[in-house]
Amino acid sequence: MSFVLASAVLAVYGPIVRTHELRAHGVTKREISRARAAGEIIRIRQGLYAAHDTSEELLHAAWHGGTPSCLVAGRMHGLWILDEREPCAAVSSPRHVWIGHAGQRHPCFGDRCDESLIWHWDDGDAVPGDLPPVANVLLQIAVCADDETFFAALESALRKSLIPPSGMTWLSARLPSELRWMLGFARADADSGLESLIRLRLHLLGISVRTQVSIEGVGEVDFVIGDRLIVEADGKENHDDDPSATAARTSRRHKDLVRDAKAAALGYETLRFDYALIVHDWPTVAAAIIAKVQAGAHLRG
Repeated sequence: MSFVLASAVLAVYGPIVRTHELRAHGVTKREISRARAAGEIIRIRQGLYAAHDTSEELLHAAWHGGTPSCLVAGRMHGLWILDEREPCAAVSSPRHVWIGHAGQRHPCFGDRCDESLIWHWDDGDAVPGDLPPVANVLLQIAVCADDETFFAALESALRKSLIPPSGMTWLSARLPSELRWMLGFARADADSGLESLIRLRLHLLGISVRTQVSIEGVGEVDFVIGDRLIVEADGKENHDDDPSATAARTSRRHKDLVRDAKAAALGYETLRFDYALIVHDWPTVAAAIIAKVQAGAHLRG
């Protein structure tokens, strides 16, 4: 049998594998011991090893017999997660671990973990090193976060094509009844979670919008209310405080002003809001939009 490095097997089949998987790929017991002593691999618990650069989130969940869940898993999948609402992921909050419908919980041991945990038992088989399916993650977010965080994550999953129709069916059957209407309301064309939040909030205010509207001479705008009221949502990158980003921010700001001027020349009126306003001061945003609608600024002529 040729010599096979444990780290090489983990690089291909990892980041977390069981001892029998290492042995099946030609890794000897002596090589496992050597790699562990050299710090090339990490022994999580008996029969379970990880690559040396495995994320702390995956390692911690694997210690307990599962995999990260809820908001942490959402971020790891690349979903848009509202930063300011982290009941599942804040440092001071319990960590969430998914162990599937029939997993075995492993308690904290030694000095590795001194915090309480929240366990997720929703359907599926949790495999250490693998994230829960996106449908499971969305269900976990719906249960432990607020409605807006769930909706923004849902539209992000649709935008990135991370949840198939079968996943939506699975989610619909398990989602709390008061949230199921969001599955039909969600769309796949929201460029960011900010747009998802605005559309959801305006819908609850009784204001209908058209999204991702292409206007000749202006380009694609985030929302149009009625005939001529444009609403734009500027993401965090447009207001980055990093001095090194000043030039790029100034360029984006100039392009936004040019777009707004071209829209005005065509008879449109533009309301533009940034991340801080939308997330931290929504009443101000809502008041501005409502005032314009009540004044008929959204109607042509």
